[in-house]
Amino acid sequence: MSDSLLKPRSSVLTDGAHRAPARAMLRAAGLKDEDFSKPLIGIANTWIEIGPCNYHLRELAVHVRDGIRAAGGTPLEFNTVSISDGITMGTEGMRASLISREVIADSIELVTRGNLLDGLIVLVGCDKTIPGGAMALARLNIPGLILYGGSIAPGQYEGHSVTIQDVFEAVGAHARGKMNDAQLKELECAACPGAGACGGQFTANTMALVCEFLGIAPMGISSVPATDAGKAHAGELAGELALDLLRKNTTPSEIITKTSIENAIAGVAATGGSTNAVLHLLAIAREAGLPLSIDDFDRISSRTPILADLKPGGRFVATDLYAAGGTPLIAKRMLEAGLLQGNSLTVTGRTLAEEAAGAKETLGQQVVRGKSNPLKETGGLVILKGNLAPEGCVVKVAGHKTLHFTGPARVFDSEEAAFAAVDKGMIKAGDVVVIRYEGPRGGPGMREMLAVTAAIVGAGLGDDVALLTDGRFSGATHGLMAGHVAPEAANGGPIAAVRDGDKITFDLPKRTLSMALTDAEIQKRMANWKPPKPRYTHGVFAKYAALVSSSSLGAITTVPAGFTSDNAPIAPGRTL
Repeated sequence: MSDSLLKPRSSVLTDGAHRAPARAMLRAAGLKDEDFSKPLIGIANTWIEIGPCNYHLRELAVHVRDGIRAAGGTPLEFNTVSISDGITMGTEGMRASLISREVIADSIELVTRGNLLDGLIVLVGCDKTIPGGAMALARLNIPGLILYGGSIAPGQYEGHSVTIQDVFEAVGAHARGKMNDAQLKELECAACPGAGACGGQFTANTMALVCEFLGIAPMGISSVPATDAGKAHAGELAGELALDLLRKNTTPSEIITKTSIENAIAGVAATGGSTNAVLHLLAIAREAGLPLSIDDFDRISSRTPILADLKPGGRFVATDLYAAGGTPLIAKRMLEAGLLQGNSLTVTGRTLAEEAAGAKETLGQQVVRGKSNPLKETGGLVILKGNLAPEGCVVKVAGHKTLHFTGPARVFDSEEAAFAAVDKGMIKAGDVVVIRYEGPRGGPGMREMLAVTAAIVGAGLGDDVALLTDGRFSGATHGLMAGHVAPEAANGGPIAAVRDGDKITFDLPKRTLSMALTDAEIQKRMANWKPPKPRYTHGVFAKYAALVSSSSLGAITTVPAGFTSDNAPIAPGRTL
């Protein structure tokens, strides 16, 4: 018979004479008598053949399975979905990216609950798979962890390291005649040399660091690069760790706390990480039942210096960071500077401070600095509010020094229209590009704008043009760019009132984003405003648009009005 203490859920599925039909079907899938007596550990794999970020996870899962078996568990692998932002960027397909985060969390929940799994390891790679996996773990609250597939190695072009960011920016340079067809093709073929997630401190590596600082991913193990010889061993260790968590009955609610979330925000700020971390941490906090607001990001970032010199604002990529000492070295430097709370528990059973104490710094490394020599005195994220963004918006300040910007609005109602204007040389120095109706509901799906921002940089206008949108930016974006403007245009936010030529001002010290209109003028313009017709009227995009919250709340899908959280009907007129 099985040990019910180690099979707190799966014993209902596998034990007893009445479960013979279930066991018969599981035998057909390869399970044997001894497998039924062991805890069932799910491996939620985000493997997909489309793109490098998750391409290698099928192989990594083999090593995770070995680790689970060695530790006394029965591994059961299943797949969920993944959308590659880098591939879909600038197309209609990019609308699927943020939506996939919810589908990933939902599908992991469904398989785990449906099969009464005792523990869970989520293998992640591309941008939305990481927060989707963390959201599922927080929601399920069973022993489990995140294992990141790791970063891609940098490509080599004309004697220097390059990433996918360089290819996007090369498109703008090519459009302006600064790069010929042959050069663009050579860069295209060199930028992504193999498996792994995009190499800078873009969204994937930012969220991988977030999970380590949250404690839900094993620090140091998770961030081993994708093609590093040590990745197989990392998989085995993760498999063993899942059984350790089960034996101790350590659940995500003991690890993901308000303290660990604030540590993760500080980690994003100190590394110049992606603005997408704002959306994703708000969503993870919601799943964990923890209070978190968009203002917390500005509060924490304003006291956190940038200590890691990472792309897109800096010089180095994730494999350089790993060689320098990795995530533990960042945590160690931050703890020395009093920027983290070191008593947070991690999935290894050790605290964040104990994990950081084991950091091994490579002599002469230049990637991670100390508090006495930061790249910037304050962190990489700034939250602006004002009559253009009453609920707030997010600006990443790593990599540029502009604190004030005022210019005339150039208004576009889609990303495609904005990109065409940049591509045709219609955007001039001093302009403020406004891209609207690309928010969570209006998009739907809140597309990233890397194609536009990279084209602006490639055209030589990166320091001379500002941009704001109710959509998102890629982690590879740099320059003065405000994303997540809320409320979004499709919900009647003030961004819907902007017209060509309106004067717009970014004031980072005052934390404001405003247009030179009075409240009365804005209300007059909006009096005749009507929401646009939905782009989709059925299918997953339509469902998402109907259920999604504001970006200031994490763009999470919520229970419809009229139902309580336990799905019991509530009286008409009541709100949740």
